[in-house]
Amino acid sequence: MLQGSYAIELALVDKQVIGYLTAISAGVSTAYLPQLEVLEACRGQGIGSELVRRMLVRLRQIYAIDLLCDSDVQLFYERLGMRRAAGILLRNYDRQNWNDR
Repeated sequence: MLQGSYAIELALVDKQVIGYLTAISAGVSTAYLPQLEVLEACRGQGIGSELVRRMLVRLRQIYAIDLLCDSDVQLFYERLGMRRAAGILLRNYDRQNWNDR
């Protein structure tokens, strides 16, 4: 998954990945941020926020940076300068491993 990404931001502690954010893009006009993950034991320390900040700086030449998220994390992204927008999606929740949450 990481190898196929346009850009990756990693959070490391003692060479162990504790968080990451990926971007998919052709590098021209749009980028999509499909996945931000931080180990549960490391959450609440600003790691996810810093990963997003770094990615937004890295992609600053891109016209549109989009992501889809559930309503319970929208405020997190708004605090980092992103804005809500109307959209449409399809989610196959039956294919997601909810035991990881």
